[in-house]
Amino acid sequence: MGSLVVTGSSRGMGAGIARLGGERGWPVCVNYASNSDDGEAVVRHVEAAGGQAIAVQADVSNEADVERLFDEVTERLGPVTGLVNNAGIMGSGGRVDAIEIDMTRRLFEVNVIGPMICTRAAIRRMGKSHGGNGGAIVNVSSPAALHGGIGSYVDFAASKAALERYTTAAAQEQIADGVRINGTRPGFVMTEGNQAWADDHPDWVPSILEKLPIGREAGMIEIAAATLWLLSDESSYVVGTIMDVSGGLAVR
Repeated sequence: MGSLVVTGSSRGMGAGIARLGGERGWPVCVNYASNSDDGEAVVRHVEAAGGQAIAVQADVSNEADVERLFDEVTERLGPVTGLVNNAGIMGSGGRVDAIEIDMTRRLFEVNVIGPMICTRAAIRRMGKSHGGNGGAIVNVSSPAALHGGIGSYVDFAASKAALERYTTAAAQEQIADGVRINGTRPGFVMTEGNQAWADDHPDWVPSILEKLPIGREAGMIEIAAATLWLLSDESSYVVGTIMDVSGGLAVR
């Protein structure tokens, strides 16, 4: 099976993907930028379920960090054959004329350049022309890539739209080298960050739910299971697809 790297997986959707991956037999690397305690908590969850996991700090937008991350995973868990580019941040928010450029620049470094750096590192280890045995990569997008985040987070939406185009192009290029690349477009999940925001903004969750055709938030397991399916041999003929897991929001 090889090992699995999930970036930004100490909390939120990344943690859910890492936990389920570990439960299903993947030796999994829990990557975090700064919160080692949360990263180690995910590791303990996987180990309690009988799996194998390690936590490794790395800033995905830093090339040296990413190379160190993949080298450590290879040494401790074995060859990397799965990567989920989940790490991401929000931008400055607000309308276009209120964007804070420094925050938006950092957003693109993490949300777009980061997955490119991580994908490059993975391909150099997975790709058959590089001596690897192939593998699979999943890039985590957002319905904002389609609806644009108008009036609230246009810069974040633009970063996810860029990631989706990169995903489809890289997938067509790399499949001949044994690396399958796809993406997911998760819907509303009550992550720790969303819960904190909802506590301070009680009208926010109802306003989201009324837009969802399915009428409810996603369960973490629903997002994680879809992601792991794209990593599995069951999806071996799926290439360059952005799987919509938004409860109908992104396909309206």
